[in-house]
Formats: sequence, C-alpha cells, structure tokens
Amino acid sequence: MNLTPMGNRIVIKPEETEKKTATGIIIPDTASKARPKTGKVVFVGKGTTDSKGKLVPMQVKKGDNVIFTEWAGTEIMIEGEKHLIMKEDEVLAVE
Repeated sequence: MNLTPMGNRIVIKPEETEKKTATGIIIPDTASKARPKTGKVVFVGKGTTDSKGKLVPMQVKKGDNVIFTEWAGTEIMIEGEKHLIMKEDEVLAVE
C-alpha cells in the first residue's frame, strides 16, 4: 500500500511492548502505558510551509526508528495491522 500523509504527518508501525519480564512477571497494560514507545516510520508527508510559503521539509524519514509517548497519534489499521498517524512534532527522538 502507498499512503501519503498530509503536511507534517507521519505514519509509524509501533513495536509491540513486552508483556512479561525475563523472570516471568506479567506487566499489566496500565503499567506499560507510562513509558515512551518506539516504532518505525513507514510513510512521511511532504512537510509544512513557513510564514513566507516556503516548504519546510520533514526531519524524519521513512525507515527511521522513533520514540514517542503512549498518547501520541491516532491509531489506524493498514492491511490489518495497527499503525499510528501523528504530527512530526509528537516524535520525542530518532534512534
């Protein structure tokens, strides 16, 4: 599938978080939600325009691994898989 996010939006395939520790302790969903999440950028918009109408390109690119908060973005389904669409400024860091 080819998807083009509008403006400064990106689509991320989030990594699944581990539900159990190495010693077998089960981590409830409520405990893991306070931690930053990671994922891979799969689609990137063209960027935004500044006050003079000049295109400001995106800082992240397709294939980047990014860190974001649990509450960032909007969940969407692409070919039966969970993805997040969010603005580039919701990304905390690039790995």
